Amino acid sequence: MSLTPEDVKKIAHLARLNVSEKDLAFYTPQLSNILDFVAHMNEIDTTNVEPMAHPLDLPQRMRPDTISEANQRDLFQSIAPDVKVGLYLVPKVIEEA
Repeated sequence: MSLTPEDVKKIAHLARLNVSEKDLAFYTPQLSNILDFVAHMNEIDTTNVEPMAHPLDLPQRMRPDTISEANQRDLFQSIAPDVKVGLYLVPKVIEEA
C-alpha cells in the first residue's frame, strides 16, 4: 500500500501529531513499508496455528500472597489535593455528549 504525503498528514492529524513538511518525505515511505509488511503478514495461512501467549511453554513463578508493605493510605491521602470518604477526587476530563 503506497501512502501519499496527504495520507500521512491526515493520519498525523487523527493521531494529534505535529509532522512538519520536512518530515513528511521521511515518514511517508516508512509508513508505506510498514503497511505493506502488515498486508504481507495477513496473507499467511494461520488456520492450523494455535494462539499462544508466549513462544516458550514456561510456568509462571509464583510468590506467596502476603502483605509486604505497610498501609500508607492515610499518608498518601493527607497530601492529595481533594479526598472525600477515602476516595481521591479528580476533575472531570470526559465531556458528556
